[in-house]
Amino acid sequence: MGVLTIEEFSSLLQPGQPVAGLDLGTTTIGLAVSDIGRRLANPRPVLKRTKFTQDAETLLAFAAKEKIVGFVIGLPMNMDGSGGPRVQATRAFVRSMQDKTELPFVFWDERLSTVAAERALLEMDVSRAKRAERIDSAAASFILQGALDRLSALSRLTSSGD
Repeated sequence: MGVLTIEEFSSLLQPGQPVAGLDLGTTTIGLAVSDIGRRLANPRPVLKRTKFTQDAETLLAFAAKEKIVGFVIGLPMNMDGSGGPRVQATRAFVRSMQDKTELPFVFWDERLSTVAAERALLEMDVSRAKRAERIDSAAASFILQGALDRLSALSRLTSSGD
């Protein structure tokens, strides 16, 4: 199916279908999954990255187990809105995934998601060691929650006839 806008993705979703959030790092992939009502993003354990083929298989097995119908993947834009090497790497990852799955991907601007995740973990008094383990999944949750909030707003617009 490829890469969709959040609006295109919204029009394809049926009730009760969970979506996943991804925070693609160089050594890990942070994961989050929505509830079936798509109101809340819930962090899942991070995936340790190895080689692309193995990472893809692990990610798709996770998606099948969780009955995921699409991925929202953080796009690490620079603060000035430009894209750098990490944006290119994320786009390349998604291009490669398109050869392995029909599940759609939605890019989501992830600026400050890691900062917000770090702040939330600090507020919960999570130790430094535990924060390092959880930061990528917490960031994936922030990415996914932003997309879920947008999907909810789009659903309200559609149901009100605007």
